[in-house]
Amino acid sequence: MPAVTDGQPTPVASFESSRDLLFGVAYRVLGSVTDAEDIVQEAWLRWDRVDHSGIADPRSFLVRVTTRLALDRLRWAKARREAYVGQWLPEPLPTGPAIEEGAETADSVSMAMLVVMETLSPLERVVFVLREAFEFSFADIAAVVGRSETAVRQLARRARSHVGERRPRFRQDREVRRRVTERFLAACLGGDLRALLDLLAPEVTLSIDGNGRRGVARNPVGGAAKVGRLLVCGLRRVLRPAGIAAAETDDIGGGSIVDVNGGPAALITAGGEPIAVIVVDVDRAADLVTRIWIIANQDKLRGVGAGRRPGRNRHIRAAG
Repeated sequence: MPAVTDGQPTPVASFESSRDLLFGVAYRVLGSVTDAEDIVQEAWLRWDRVDHSGIADPRSFLVRVTTRLALDRLRWAKARREAYVGQWLPEPLPTGPAIEEGAETADSVSMAMLVVMETLSPLERVVFVLREAFEFSFADIAAVVGRSETAVRQLARRARSHVGERRPRFRQDREVRRRVTERFLAACLGGDLRALLDLLAPEVTLSIDGNGRRGVARNPVGGAAKVGRLLVCGLRRVLRPAGIAAAETDDIGGGSIVDVNGGPAALITAGGEPIAVIVVDVDRAADLVTRIWIIANQDKLRGVGAGRRPGRNRHIRAAG
């Protein structure tokens, strides 16, 4: 690496100071912790090989490299997700209460927002993330994506309108959501249909990412009665780890509340291993569950509950 004059950060220090920002951008663009970490690693490899003497703004350079890598990966991933058996849901990101320091930051990484962003085109999603989550200027975004500033403004306006039509109508309250999630988890694990129905909004919808597992609903299920019956009668089958016989599902029942994607969620375990994360959206005015997402794809749960890295919540802070 080239020599660094006094007062200038080393290339390693420059990268490390931007690492959390780079992960935050990549995760929001891709909805995958694993892919985002891969992108950050690839960005480092490119940074390590470049001539740093010609780079006036390392942060901007690294964001540009990371965003373009993430955009390329998302275009490739879109095709795979369209062929995914059943419903594809984002990979849960372990966070923590510290994210509540910024409600907008928590909202931009919430499961509800990530699901909505899946409906954007790859380029719209990148522009939306950089503008709405990180408050990049249109000129800076134009330089990142290689489009004119006018085109970027149009993309941002289209993406904002699309997201606005589909995002939750209410701001989540952390304590309300935790209380409702605890009651929801107890009702599910206890097989208490009446208690569950008392928590479900009439128009509630349930989406399950079971990675093609047999017996798992491959399309969203709507309506309190249908959702309630599925959760009470079929939850153990849905959450049964691959290779575990029905007679062995008595071990399924361990549950706890964890922080993922900026808020409380239910973690289900079997034999001490995570087998599902359940995230709910709550109508704060009525304390009723309006959306339920169950991620039971084992490949997406390896970091949940295990503390993938200390301080993971730092990766989702906004820029600045």
